Amino acid sequence: MVYRLPPLSSMRLFEAAGRHLSYKAAAEDLHLTPSAISHGVQTLEEWLGVELFIRGKRFLTLTEAGATYLPKVQAALDLLARASESVPGRRPTGRLAVSVPPTFGMRWLLPRLLRFNERHPRIEVTVDTSQRQVDFSRDGIDIAIRMGRGDWPGLHATCLVREKLVPVCAPHLAPTIRSADDLRRMTLLHVIRASEDWAAWGTFAGVDVANTTGGLRFDSIQMALEAAVSGIGVALGRLPLVDSDLAANRLVQVLGPPRFCSTGYWLVMQRETVQRPEVRAFCSWINGELKSSADKDPSNDDSLAVHLHAMA
Repeated sequence: MVYRLPPLSSMRLFEAAGRHLSYKAAAEDLHLTPSAISHGVQTLEEWLGVELFIRGKRFLTLTEAGATYLPKVQAALDLLARASESVPGRRPTGRLAVSVPPTFGMRWLLPRLLRFNERHPRIEVTVDTSQRQVDFSRDGIDIAIRMGRGDWPGLHATCLVREKLVPVCAPHLAPTIRSADDLRRMTLLHVIRASEDWAAWGTFAGVDVANTTGGLRFDSIQMALEAAVSGIGVALGRLPLVDSDLAANRLVQVLGPPRFCSTGYWLVMQRETVQRPEVRAFCSWINGELKSSADKDPSNDDSLAVHLHAMA
């Protein structure tokens, strides 16, 4: 059968413009210029012989033909993408978009990412550190690393590592903190967004922190830890995020040992992307990184390895 098809590249540009209803947003999505999106859509319209958009000075609206055509184009592109990804023996050579919390990305993932690039130089990795909850299909995200308890309905989630909490401070302050009573004389550094902070640590450690709710509050773990490094007060260290600070003696633990949180970092993805070679390569790599580190919860040592075996 001879297929009479419009230019596939033009269909891709139309899909992005129709999804965003904006040439500018479509251009940012595809790493092109708005002019390139506009010309591509015009090429498709000329091939079809029908207008797909109503163009205003500050808006873009689908015509009736465009609104009818868009979901069919999306389904066709999705089918082509899935068919290409499922080719037996396909090597990991494509793009991989990873969404990760900012502090985890900066403190844990970034220092190790070069090793992934060296192992898989043909995989183009994009790291998204926005605070919003991503939509995998809409935002083009393949893998998300998320903090939580694994309750993401409809998604495939595997625990990477559970956080451990332990108070940390600058080295010169450590000798003055021998008990929970000493904490009450210190400035405590809180993280507003953290689901488990000082109250949670107190519960896990069996320490009364009822009178230690004062201090300074920050909207990110990174800020709180930097304040602790500067000697401003005592922060709640989160392993593995503070591993490098502890190793460099920028921070030291007090009132240990570390206590496991009820939450952890999870590898989250759509079920249909599990078999993508790029996804499998990333899962295998991050499992190796965690195996070589001492910060992993022993009760979860084999969780990701079992998951990877099941994917084979």
